[in-house]
Amino acid sequence: MSNAPAPKMIFVNLPVTDLPASIAFYEAVGAVRNNDFADDSAQMLSFSESIHVMLLTHERFTSFTPRKIPDAHETAQVLLALSEASRADVDATADKALAAGGTEPNPRQDHGFMYGRNFADLDGHIWEVAWMDMEAALAANKEAAA
Repeated sequence: MSNAPAPKMIFVNLPVTDLPASIAFYEAVGAVRNNDFADDSAQMLSFSESIHVMLLTHERFTSFTPRKIPDAHETAQVLLALSEASRADVDATADKALAAGGTEPNPRQDHGFMYGRNFADLDGHIWEVAWMDMEAALAANKEAAA
């Protein structure tokens, strides 16, 4: 048995108004349901071994905080980001979100070495989806600093 620390993971907790519809949306985008952490008020979905989304009904979400849940269609508290391996993968993920009922609130961005699109889920939470050529980005950074 190892005493090595477990790898760090992130669990993004999102308040949702319609849990079954939100589950279907995130599955359509590519997240995988984990029923070990689910009940009628919550569902865990995973994008990778380390990136997880916990969808929580408003009632369940408010059990974790006394703060008011903002309307993500009108305000932004966070911008979430997912990396992809290529430009085509960015487009595929964003297109899946749009086909599942999401919206694209901001125009796509193409900086040559970095390409990104975004989508808002059914409750208005914005996700940035991006690809970056790290070598080109670092070279551009060095040029700008010189």
